[in-house]
Amino acid sequence: MANVQTLTNANFEAEVLKNPGTVLVDFTATWCGPCKQLAPIVEDIAKDYAGKGVKVGKVDVDENQDLAAQYGVMSVPTLFFFKAGQVRDQYKGLLPKAKLAEKLNQITG
Repeated sequence: MANVQTLTNANFEAEVLKNPGTVLVDFTATWCGPCKQLAPIVEDIAKDYAGKGVKVGKVDVDENQDLAAQYGVMSVPTLFFFKAGQVRDQYKGLLPKAKLAEKLNQITG
């Protein structure tokens, strides 16, 4: 997970909301089966987009309940796509890598 940043209540504003680029945020939980399936896909995306102005981070909803509540996360995994600090899109559930890359390309484009 070297390319995937851990996001918390403490660093979310600086790392996501004040980031001028694109940020993919994976709201996840350690006990979630689909989250475990999505984790390697998110890690691959982080590697693929490293150095291309895209930051990838994970929020553990159990450890950061305030963030989960703020963004209305009711189920995990939930992916949020931010650009210049604004939510541009979101997706709930397991997303194939190709679809995830397509959404990122639309937002970064």
